[in-house]
Amino acid sequence: MYNNPYLNAYNSQANIDRINNQMAELEKIKQQLQHPPVQQQVPTNLTQNFQIAPTSQDVIRYAGSIEDVQRNMVIGDTPYFSKDMSIVWVKSVNGNIKTYELNEIIPKDSKDLQIEYLQAQIQELKKGMKKNESNANVNDTITESIENEKPANVSTISKSTKKSK
Repeated sequence: MYNNPYLNAYNSQANIDRINNQMAELEKIKQQLQHPPVQQQVPTNLTQNFQIAPTSQDVIRYAGSIEDVQRNMVIGDTPYFSKDMSIVWVKSVNGNIKTYELNEIIPKDSKDLQIEYLQAQIQELKKGMKKNESNANVNDTITESIENEKPANVSTISKSTKKSK
């Protein structure tokens, strides 16, 4: 009874229907993947942060001497720093090299500024004292020479102790 070919025909039709249904579902899924439904997108707040990457010109270049700078070819004005950061060479496109000396600037607070101001005043007073001393020496010399010299065309009148009547 179970091996009856007529009964299997019914069962095979059920299998065929099941397979056809599965194929139809797969076709729908395929259609959805190929043409996704258009969804309304809600606008979002965008924040864009840009970080500019350094270019080859922004990189610090070091050189041991001016000969090292002369050997290198540049495409724009390029600074070269010495290892101890005390000298800067700036090489232009046409090969001209300018040399600069760098000095560290130490920020000063109000006390340092006041000390410098007072030291400058002291130096100014010392200069004034030296000037006055040299002027005093010149004045003494002039006074002595004037007292020693007597005019030739001036007559001297002697004073008498008697009173005239």
